[in-house]
Amino acid sequence: MAREINLVPDVKGEMIKALKLRNLIFFLSAVVAIASVSITIIVGLIMGGQQLALTNKQTTIKNLSDKLNSYADLNDFLTIKDQLGSINTLTNNKKVLSRTFNILSALIPRGADTITISEINVNLAGDAPVFSFDAQANSGKEPFIDYAVLESFKKSMDLMRYDYGNYVDGQGNTIPAYCIIETNDDGSFFNESNQGIYAYWTIDAEGCNPAKISAQSNSSDDNSESSSDTTITNQYETESYKDQTVVRIWRTPQFTKWYKAGGEKEGSNMSLDGTITNVPHFASSCISYTGDDSKDSNNPKWTETISDTCMLVPGGQESGIRIGDSSNGRGEGDELVLRFSAQITISPEVYKFSNHHVMAIAPSGRHNVTDSYVQIQTIFGKRADDCANDDAACASAPTQSESTDDSSSNDTNSDNANSNGGTQNG
Repeated sequence: MAREINLVPDVKGEMIKALKLRNLIFFLSAVVAIASVSITIIVGLIMGGQQLALTNKQTTIKNLSDKLNSYADLNDFLTIKDQLGSINTLTNNKKVLSRTFNILSALIPRGADTITISEINVNLAGDAPVFSFDAQANSGKEPFIDYAVLESFKKSMDLMRYDYGNYVDGQGNTIPAYCIIETNDDGSFFNESNQGIYAYWTIDAEGCNPAKISAQSNSSDDNSESSSDTTITNQYETESYKDQTVVRIWRTPQFTKWYKAGGEKEGSNMSLDGTITNVPHFASSCISYTGDDSKDSNNPKWTETISDTCMLVPGGQESGIRIGDSSNGRGEGDELVLRFSAQITISPEVYKFSNHHVMAIAPSGRHNVTDSYVQIQTIFGKRADDCANDDAACASAPTQSESTDDSSSNDTNSDNANSNGGTQNG
């Protein structure tokens, strides 16, 4: 058997292993060094490119800035742009102060019992508008100063409502508010006996016919011919008002006519749940209608419901009105009157510009609360005079509440409130 003899000393073997390890370390170091240099070069190229790009962008921005600043009307443009951006906010916060007198025409009672305002202050700064006024109450019953007039006035606050919404065409498209004429020259609301309240829609005025605008838009998109203006206008029965072509739109639903349209229930323009179709009408945000044909299928009984959220005086007589000092006095005609001061909190929704076609609904019926002028002379009058020292009739005049017992006084107050408690059913 052959034998191998290792003639290399152990020290020599260890040296060989050390050399191999050294060579491996040198190799790895070289690889790491090359990689580091490569990465450094790449990072440098990237940073250089970014700096070059930033420099180009800065140059572009500077050129555009210099060009922009060279415009003479720049400040005016920026001011207009800022104002345009605030239009929605301004519109939402805008209040229509002119509705004040029309609200008063609904609040102040008419008839034998009268209340005349001598001074009023309207505060719109808070969350809700507040009327503060001095007034005098007159029952029209000499020589009594009837506190029942004031009590009835307070109780009527629970019954005050308002309504608002939009006029729409037969397809339910909203008609712009500027296209609606709601009052005549003297400010009175258009009202036809036994049929109710209506308005005029200036259908041919620019931007006033949603169907025409929609047809023109479809024609532009489809490159097809649209219906003629005459065809669009002839969808409704038109008339002339002050040399304008108008369509009469009923704010008060025409229950019988719309329900029997086409001669069949299935073809009617107003269903028993109050849905109105195919006719221009007023889409109320506060009032809903329902019909009951259980007793007469051809002539349902219609009910008008006003939402409790649409209270003209939130809180009613409990917290919506506060009566201040009251005293006897003499009015402008030397009649005995009851002087008093009051504060009434009004719903802020009534004054919002974004709420269109606002109408106050008094206990005795509807009163227009639009921006138009109305006859309000009878609401205001000269402040009542204090009782003179030698005027015993005024200073010690018996009142209605003093001359009757408590039960009869309560009955009188209740009757006065109830007599004003109905709303007009369209």
